[in-house]
Amino acid sequence: MIMANNGSNKINTEEAELYIKLVDTLPIPVFCRKSNGKIKICNTAFAHIIGKPKEELAGKSLDEIISKKQAESLALRDKEILETGSSQFYETSLKYADGNVRQVIVNKAAMRLKEDEITGIVSSIIDITERKKAQDSLADARSEKKIATTMLQKIRAGIVIVNSDLKIIDSNLGFARMIGEENEELFETIPGLRGADLEMLVPEVILDMFRSILETGESRIERDLKYQNKLLSVSVMTIHKNEIAGAIIRDLSSPMLERAEIIERARQVNRKNMKTVQQIAFLLGENAAQTEELLNSIIESQKYNVDEEN
Repeated sequence: MIMANNGSNKINTEEAELYIKLVDTLPIPVFCRKSNGKIKICNTAFAHIIGKPKEELAGKSLDEIISKKQAESLALRDKEILETGSSQFYETSLKYADGNVRQVIVNKAAMRLKEDEITGIVSSIIDITERKKAQDSLADARSEKKIATTMLQKIRAGIVIVNSDLKIIDSNLGFARMIGEENEELFETIPGLRGADLEMLVPEVILDMFRSILETGESRIERDLKYQNKLLSVSVMTIHKNEIAGAIIRDLSSPMLERAEIIERARQVNRKNMKTVQQIAFLLGENAAQTEELLNSIIESQKYNVDEEN
């Protein structure tokens, strides 16, 4: 009988040592306190965040090894656990030995030797600082996206953003209006026309501009074109090289367009054609300034008379 007891005691001791080693290898801080608040045992991870060897922590109360405020954070609601045996977890902040304040979740459970006898509390600490930062970043991103989307809808010019598959990521009502009444109705059903195929909505020339900029990675491509009785100024630009591109489309024939922009557009055409103007003036024996003035007059008279292109 004595041998049996000795054998049983040996097994229990080995098991206890194994459990202690297992707890010590855990990457999360774990510590156990007696009902009087003194630390009975802790693992290396807990000793690391306290900044002291774990051998020095045994037999100490929390307020002997950390600040009073920190001790209160870890001892929160201990009395309730000792009285009821309930488990608890809560979020708090702890200042680690390296001086960094971390957001943590503290898990607690009653430690029992017998079914009805609570002898202490086992606690673990899970660092959720990075998770909280990610959650905050996500919340900020959602807020920024909401602001950006609202601003996008306030812009009168047509705006459209597409991915490398020429699927619309987002667009505004101005874009839908410029490319046809049927698309404006579709915009009401599918906000931002998200997920729609660009090639089903815009003329081939605009589609080719997007294809070119996504393939080459150019920063910007600009072009004026006639479409559905409108003179459109299209600027396609790279947002993420070879992955995402966006376009700003303005209706130059719209009476709401700023006159200054129309004048600037005429000047651009004039500059591009200046060499030709000078050659014509030379051949005709006319003064270049007079010919330039004539060209300006033609541009001015024709800028609102745009033929419909289907």
